[in-house]
Amino acid sequence: MMEEADFQARGLAMTTPHPLGERIVKAEGCWLVTDRGERLFDLVSGIGVSSLGHGNPKIAAALHDQIDKHLHVMVYGEYAQEPQDRAAGALLEPLRRYGLDAVYFVNSGTEAIEGAMKLARRTTGRTEIFGLTGGYHGGTTGALSLSTPSFRRNAFLPLLPQVEHLPFGDEAALQQITSRTAAVFAETVQGDAGIRPLPASYFSALRARCDEVGALLVLDEIQCGLGRTGHRHAFEAFGIVPDVLVLGKALGGGMPMGAFVSGKAHMASLREHPKLGHITTFGGHPMACAACAAFLQELESVDLGAVRSQGDQWKAALAAQPGVVEVRGSGHFLGVDLDGPDRVAALVEAARKRGLILFWFLSRPQGFRIAPPLTASPSELNAALAQLLEALEEVYA
Repeated sequence: MMEEADFQARGLAMTTPHPLGERIVKAEGCWLVTDRGERLFDLVSGIGVSSLGHGNPKIAAALHDQIDKHLHVMVYGEYAQEPQDRAAGALLEPLRRYGLDAVYFVNSGTEAIEGAMKLARRTTGRTEIFGLTGGYHGGTTGALSLSTPSFRRNAFLPLLPQVEHLPFGDEAALQQITSRTAAVFAETVQGDAGIRPLPASYFSALRARCDEVGALLVLDEIQCGLGRTGHRHAFEAFGIVPDVLVLGKALGGGMPMGAFVSGKAHMASLREHPKLGHITTFGGHPMACAACAAFLQELESVDLGAVRSQGDQWKAALAAQPGVVEVRGSGHFLGVDLDGPDRVAALVEAARKRGLILFWFLSRPQGFRIAPPLTASPSELNAALAQLLEALEEVYA
């Protein structure tokens, strides 16, 4: 395993002094292969990116086909490109019935959040924006302004003005949303806060309050969208529709990609006054769009009902284990709390010895995530669950 000194010697910037440190030489399906020939079961899908497994053959074939045609040809929005047409068509086809019929492709979920913030202010002519406490929307200045907790933000203050936070799940606090508010940003299921879903009643009240004062509701499904919860789009389980939907991670099928989706009337506000109101050089890259179109086509064949059932099975098994305080989420998007961060660190190591990759939550260190590929077979999932339960037994022995 690579240590801190190995990263520094190779000239790589680091995000933490304690990286997982595996050197990966191959990835296929649910499995990562190290330079020592070890096979590791990826229980986090590369943090939600490889939802259809690593090296999906249909996605790989689409990339091989596109690379022989062309790569980048022009900044976004100037030339018609067939991969963009296919990706947009596949993404929007199930969203049109909600009035979400225009997409802006960018390079990541975080960049999509930035674009959605600009869209909200441009569309409404207002400047005030709310996030929710516990939310995480990315590491750029605008996305970080929407996010909490304070330890993520304080080293980079001051952030954007007129961005505030509503307390998580507090319906009375929704009265803070007024005619000055451009938008409220919320993860449909909070990710880094530990896979925290909001109750349907809160979403109904939030949608109603935004409608009452003319504010946009922007749902961030970068982590929880595209089948992860057992629904194609997580908002469909709550009986509401956003004005803007933000996607990323899994969307590119392993390629860097994000998108914000809204109605054509809203999206038209970025065309003029000023022109190029939002611009990206590499957004909608033909390789990323080819992978995206293939990913969305393959997603159609995933049995999302089975994903929900598998999630229920894991929740029941984990909730019965000593030391497990709470299990949250649905489908292949679960958060598990133990009785302290040290226990989680010990579990990650115990699982690693058994060939499982786990990852904790930065904003909730007493918890860890479970997010295997949606395409994991029942036998693979059953084996992984048995190994995880063994690891828990070791930690609490």
